[in-house]
Amino acid sequence: MTELNAEHARQAIVEHTRRLAEAAVAAGPGAAVPTAPGWTVADLVAHVGQTQHWVAEIIERRITDPAQLPAEMAVVPADPREWPAWLSGSARRIAGACSDDALDAAVFNAAGDGRTGGRFWMSSMLNEAVVHGFDAAGAAGRPVGVDAGVAAALIGNHLAMLTSPTWAMQRPESAHAIRGTGQTLQFVATDLAGDAGAWFVERRPDGATWRPGAQPADVTVTGPAGSILLALTRRMPLAGGEASDIRVDGDTGLAQHWLDNTAHVSG
Repeated sequence: MTELNAEHARQAIVEHTRRLAEAAVAAGPGAAVPTAPGWTVADLVAHVGQTQHWVAEIIERRITDPAQLPAEMAVVPADPREWPAWLSGSARRIAGACSDDALDAAVFNAAGDGRTGGRFWMSSMLNEAVVHGFDAAGAAGRPVGVDAGVAAALIGNHLAMLTSPTWAMQRPESAHAIRGTGQTLQFVATDLAGDAGAWFVERRPDGATWRPGAQPADVTVTGPAGSILLALTRRMPLAGGEASDIRVDGDTGLAQHWLDNTAHVSG
């Protein structure tokens, strides 16, 4: 899996959370979030800030037993003018918790895959800040960009989650839907070189698998890494509209079926 330098990842969490906060204040607490149906901007702020504090506590306490996970959530400021400072605090707390020492320490990994808990949570919190930052920008009518290296790391994280033991247990309908009889998909970033910007998925009878690299596939999705990430997380359409920089070659229906059956519960 493509991984960011840890310090780069920590900085990106703080920076993307800052952008999210600015967009949230501009949009206002009651504004709808177009890319997260049913959510308001206030919901978005609460979700991101509370999750960052919650995960920071897991890492700080080196929790390994899921029965010991924190039971309380941080209190969200009622005044939107206090959101930037509150979100800055939550982002800096989780960035600090993901210290170099913590990344390889024994910590609960909610995906149940081969990553250490610290590395799993750092990738997850970066994903929260980037993807929900895009949500907040959309609510405020603001443009947003995602660095290609950050996007690449999050594409790998996204595919790791979809093929993890926990996904199969908690989202069996999705895990079953993305099985197949050998159908293949690949995603290729135009702004990255080699295997750093290519992901190959095979839908097998016993479950979907993925690996870095490009090879012939039934369908190939090509575009900037940021656009591919936003398409995979259902923030942009697969082709056309805002994501016109994405090209789909081959079995478009296969690619769309993958997206239709890999939604995360939290929007």
